[in-house]
Amino acid sequence: MEGEVSELSVRVPWGEIRGQVWGPDHGRPVLCLHGWADNCGTFKTLIPLLPKECRYVAVDLAGHGLSSHRPPGVFYSFPAYVADVRRVVDALQLEKFSIIGHSMGGDVAGMFTALYPEMVDALILLDTFGFVPTDSTEISKVMRQGMEEMFQFENKKEKKTRVYSYEKAVERLLAANPTLSEESVHILLERGIVQVDGGFVFSRDLRVHFKNIVRISLEQSLEMQSRIQAPVLVVLAEEGVNRKLSEPAPDKFTSTLLQCLQDEKFQHTVVKVPGGHHVHLNKPEVVAPFVSNFLRTKALAWSRSRVHKL
Repeated sequence: MEGEVSELSVRVPWGEIRGQVWGPDHGRPVLCLHGWADNCGTFKTLIPLLPKECRYVAVDLAGHGLSSHRPPGVFYSFPAYVADVRRVVDALQLEKFSIIGHSMGGDVAGMFTALYPEMVDALILLDTFGFVPTDSTEISKVMRQGMEEMFQFENKKEKKTRVYSYEKAVERLLAANPTLSEESVHILLERGIVQVDGGFVFSRDLRVHFKNIVRISLEQSLEMQSRIQAPVLVVLAEEGVNRKLSEPAPDKFTSTLLQCLQDEKFQHTVVKVPGGHHVHLNKPEVVAPFVSNFLRTKALAWSRSRVHKL
């Protein structure tokens, strides 16, 4: 399947959402959403191991990879990313599809599936729980912090973009993401840097590093989680997502989200695999069997049964 990759470009009001597409033209659509500060290359090693009858659409979220940055003065937030996903699926005329989301991409996928439950037939979360709750007492502080970061950025008279040699870019990304293998770093840099005079610059928008000012509480997260109608597969890395999910994030946030996902009445599946946060990219053979089986038994089986009934 690796040889069947094509580039994707969807026009949006401020530019374009870029990405890559694997698989047959009329394959069962699977939307793939990457994590924070990554790009759609994060799925490059996993997708070739997944069912060949699917069509995988992996996008660079706004401000990441080769996609356009948001206009000046505009914040990056989960609802904005969800709106971008809706723009992409509308442009591609997708009415029913599955979603694979890693880390932040899984959180975008969770919110999208809660808002548009009729559009998603299977949701796969890679090392994420689908929502990022913030302690209610901390929301105002975090919102203000995000705004102040934006204002400071806007008030800088000179916004210098640092230029790296390719070797230094590799070192920088490795240092920032210790869970990545060196091979995975090279994969992410295929869309993560652009060549300029004197070297390379990182393609992502610096503003994606600012605090997300749109926050939801644990109560709101659980309410949205309950609106998901699709079956959910959660693949957790043993050395991955068990980190703080908000500022601050008591362990009860993680355990409560997980407990609800494991409730028998929802028939969701939670598995744990050895590896770090980017295990799907570093060692895709560890993750692929679970994802493949889930797609075959949930999305593809549902699709076949529907065609048979028709």
